[in-house]
Amino acid sequence: MKIWIVWLPNVWKSTLFNALTKSYSAPAENFPFCTIDPNIWIVEVKDPRVDKLAEMSQSKKIVHAHIEFVDIAWLVKWASKGEWLGNKFLSHIREVDAIVQVIRYFQDPDVVHVEWNIDPLRDVEIINTELIMADLEQIDRHLPAIAKRWQIAANKDDHKLAETLSKIQKVLQQWKIAHSIRQDLSEEEHKLIKPYNFLTMKPFIYAINVSQEDLASAHHITDDFILKLQSPVSVVSAKLESEMMDMTNEDKQEFITELLAIDKVTHIPTLDDLISLAFNKVWLMYYFTTWEKETKARIIPLNSTAPQAAWAIHSDFERWFIKADVVKYSDLLSAWSRSKARESWLLKMQWKDYVVQDWDVMIFKFNV
Repeated sequence: MKIWIVWLPNVWKSTLFNALTKSYSAPAENFPFCTIDPNIWIVEVKDPRVDKLAEMSQSKKIVHAHIEFVDIAWLVKWASKGEWLGNKFLSHIREVDAIVQVIRYFQDPDVVHVEWNIDPLRDVEIINTELIMADLEQIDRHLPAIAKRWQIAANKDDHKLAETLSKIQKVLQQWKIAHSIRQDLSEEEHKLIKPYNFLTMKPFIYAINVSQEDLASAHHITDDFILKLQSPVSVVSAKLESEMMDMTNEDKQEFITELLAIDKVTHIPTLDDLISLAFNKVWLMYYFTTWEKETKARIIPLNSTAPQAAWAIHSDFERWFIKADVVKYSDLLSAWSRSKARESWLLKMQWKDYVVQDWDVMIFKFNV
């Protein structure tokens, strides 16, 4: 899974990326347009369930799920028209599964905003407008030829494609992102428009970049922006995360505990929250395999069948699939061993038509 981090200059986006990847790979100087080439990093999706299963199985190796995060260069007004090489970067975005937009909420007179004042909703409008214009330009370029081709040959697919593109065009012309009608499109329509890879059809996740002082009200900030944006929102503090970047896990946990006591809150949002949110919003899930050698979280699309889940282990396993032994994560933890789960009838045999559920723990049987 590939997710791009994108937003206006000087929102501490590169600082956030460095903290996210626990690296110093992205330049974070205090001036606009300092990111020239995309920075790419693979990030673990930290899930305590994987560690718990590994503890139960006494696994020698633990493998968490992964996300590929990419720090894209800035976007500005008129990026869709090629301003500041905008077209180059918009073409990069088309290859991703989701877009994380970093929104500046923090105040800092030493970090100049490209629009000269802090207005998160205005910033959202700027970037969404550029993405909408890029999608509209693509439809305007292709739709007349498709419609003409259909009039000449009366091809059924061309007719359906023209109808679908027109439907998306109308939404974009209202300055709404195409993702707002994603659920209204049929499976056939999604297949027809897939080659166009529309930017605004991708899931949007908003990362509200706050100061450390704002963390105490993070819950209210999140709810407020979810209501205003009608999209998934995660509050982060790039500055705080950068300060914790070189800490050990123990020191980081102690530091967060101190913040909880000082701010009198029950949760301090961290980058782990953003990673988990991003993972959950791109229609992926994972199941677990666990034994003494290895415990692993395996990524699959939502609604995958058992043979399709077996493919995540090896491409040939889907073809050779016979059955799967499946137990729910919570049931296995309560039994604390697969044998005891089986004795309690918590472990069940599933066949080819079984639809895998999030957090299933599975063992496959093959005919090799």
